[in-house]
Amino acid sequence: MTEQRTNWAGNVVFSAERFRRPASVGDLQRLVAGSRHVRALGTGHSFSTVADCRGDLVSVAGLPKVIEVDSGLATVTVSAGLRYGELAGRLDEAGWALRNLGSLPHISIAGACATGTHGSGDANGNLATAVSALEMVTADGDIVAVSRERDGEEFAGTVVALGTLGIVSSLTLDLVPAFRLRQYVYEGLPGDQRDEHLAEILASGYSVSVFTRWRGDRISQVWVKRLAGEGDSRAAAGRVSAAAGRVSAAAGPSRWLGATLADGPRHPVPGMPAGYTTPQLGAAGPWHERLPHFRLEFTPSNGEELQSEYLVPRDRAVEALAAIDGIRDQVAPVLQISEIRSVAADNLWLSPSYLRPTVAIHFTWIKDPAAVIPVLAAIEDRLAPLRARPHWGKLFNVSPDAVRGLYERLPDFERLRGRYDPAGKFGNEFTDIYVPASR
Repeated sequence: MTEQRTNWAGNVVFSAERFRRPASVGDLQRLVAGSRHVRALGTGHSFSTVADCRGDLVSVAGLPKVIEVDSGLATVTVSAGLRYGELAGRLDEAGWALRNLGSLPHISIAGACATGTHGSGDANGNLATAVSALEMVTADGDIVAVSRERDGEEFAGTVVALGTLGIVSSLTLDLVPAFRLRQYVYEGLPGDQRDEHLAEILASGYSVSVFTRWRGDRISQVWVKRLAGEGDSRAAAGRVSAAAGRVSAAAGPSRWLGATLADGPRHPVPGMPAGYTTPQLGAAGPWHERLPHFRLEFTPSNGEELQSEYLVPRDRAVEALAAIDGIRDQVAPVLQISEIRSVAADNLWLSPSYLRPTVAIHFTWIKDPAAVIPVLAAIEDRLAPLRARPHWGKLFNVSPDAVRGLYERLPDFERLRGRYDPAGKFGNEFTDIYVPASR
């Protein structure tokens, strides 16, 4: 009898015939070579069926853990199944940092990069932009290495690849010198201030998140993560936006754009324990203990949720928020919290931020698909004129034809997929619909 497994939220029941956890790269090579259909499963935090497989579903978390820092090149090579939280502390101890992290340190590095997952910050690209090289096991069981330096433009098609080119076994990531941040939470931002000053708000820190429930005329919370001092600003390799660099490292003002500085720790979802979150109140701390919203040692929730996210051009973000405001009576009743973040442009073919600075509008829904799906349709209809790109790992209903119109390099990626995997060994229903291989 096939063992039944689900993703973290329980909304996807995987259709795999077998679940595998190879203990070595050699085992992984033999497994891939002998499988008709095989895909990698990260930490199961995707809400779409992007990771599903009808053959062998493989976790690479059992591969030997690798963390190899090259100080001369300012890079680290890691095993693909490693979680960001497992890596970050080791890097900080060695005096290094990743440019950015997602809100959860619990997610796997390879899975997050493959789906274009991101953190926040006007000058910060998604997590995949840190990848300078990777190795993957391809359909015949061979190991193929690709790099930004050697493979040029085609490399941009191999990083955010939805697991369709092979199973990634290791990645090399760019590093910056370790830095420190202070985290502040502001409450009750007036809605008109959000619209009038959105660009200023999103540029007010190294990383900024705006949380709203789409109720009333005020924004629930604004989380601002600011560099702790001028020395730390220089240590971040000078790649912080000018706006973020101008922010004072001193304690945050008690009032800001009509919002009030929180007088204690907060959780973004009302009623959830604030102890799950990373330190706030302006206490300076290491990058990896401030960039995520949640602590590695806690599970931020029990999976009783669904998630969607749409990424729009930054210069049309106010229009996008107004469009959602127009249907807030549909959104609010099925919503737990919504998060608005900024992401820098990149050149990765399937990245939702490809060639455009982006604002990401994220929704954490109640766990009721029948109630949520019609609301997704209404949001997508409103955001379609703004060329909103859905997050590959979240729930969405955008048609394949519409998605094709959002990614100008999709035909190139389909040819790349056809070359790497002509028999479709690494495909599934989701990928074959949205990014079919050209043969």
